[in-house]
Amino acid sequence: MSNPRILLFDSGMGGLTVARAVAKQLPDAHLIYSADNAGFPYGAWKEKPLVERIRRVMGAFIDRSDPDVVVVACNTASTIAIAELRASFNQPFVGTVPAIKPAAAMTKSNIIGVLATPGTVNREYTHSLIHTYAYHCKVFLHGAPRLAEIAEQKLRGHRVDMAELADEIAPVFRKRDGGRTDVVVLGCTHYPLLTEEIAKVAPWDVSYIDPAPAIARRVADVVEETMLKGEDRSVPAHGTVLLTAARSETSETLAAYGTMGFPKHEIIDLPV
Repeated sequence: MSNPRILLFDSGMGGLTVARAVAKQLPDAHLIYSADNAGFPYGAWKEKPLVERIRRVMGAFIDRSDPDVVVVACNTASTIAIAELRASFNQPFVGTVPAIKPAAAMTKSNIIGVLATPGTVNREYTHSLIHTYAYHCKVFLHGAPRLAEIAEQKLRGHRVDMAELADEIAPVFRKRDGGRTDVVVLGCTHYPLLTEEIAKVAPWDVSYIDPAPAIARRVADVVEETMLKGEDRSVPAHGTVLLTAARSETSETLAAYGTMGFPKHEIIDLPV
């Protein structure tokens, strides 16, 4: 069977960058996007209640979509909850983590910037990646408090405040011992939505690493290894977005999802 059913999950719209890459890698896939917009943004949550929420929300999304593969297209959710999700559900999960390993291989100055959410910056998993793959580099981590929201506003058609954006990214552009940052990791799936604007306000040119293409390749590998279920039950149509709150049913938000390939939507009732 050549039409794997893939559920992509994020707290908001950021995972659409991963969905776009998966659609390119697997053009015949049946894609369903899911957003816990009622819990957005995840970066502000404390870890224990967030892990429990993600498990509960994921259960509702899986019940509705019966996917062959689940892509956790969210760095925060992946770094704190992927093990819990794999233990709780039968589907294979593909996670998203900051692309520190390829950044360490790419840098010439050995000075790397990592833009992420406050939650991802504080996770032990992120620091473990640095210790393992970038121990020879100086890595500047920055938990940007507003960057994900700015990205979502852009996708809804709002103007980006370039001065605010410059302030959000400034901490990862550093000079040290005659060198300066030459690679910036986009450590949240929302951030590639702003690559063009970030490049305009950056103090100098750097290479930006968007993890979406690598995630899509990994999804293709997992699909190849997975026994697919087939269309044996009623599931949302290809191009459907599942939401946890009706507040995102604004015309500009739904239009934004449609622009990224998800013109249909449903609101999911969460279990108490």
